[in-house]
Amino acid sequence: MPCLLGCGAFFFPRIILVLVWLFSTYLSNAYSSFIWLILGFIFLPTTTLAYAWAFNTGGGNVSGIGIVVIVLAVLFDLGSIGGGGKVVHHKSQ
Repeated sequence: MPCLLGCGAFFFPRIILVLVWLFSTYLSNAYSSFIWLILGFIFLPTTTLAYAWAFNTGGGNVSGIGIVVIVLAVLFDLGSIGGGGKVVHHKSQ
């Protein structure tokens, strides 16, 4: 089941965030304020999940592989915001 949630986090991070929030204390352990969860849900959902994973796996602190996972999640979130836009350069004649 955790592997299914992990794979789903890449395709449907907001749905996974809601499910984890409803059925566990995983997010409340990592975030002391509800506002961070709302902001993470809106702007960086994969990063929000990655930080919660790194915090809970690291026993209350984020270090080592947790930082790498968070950086990759930020890059993934920022890459998905662009929507795969392509810059077209026109040659002047």
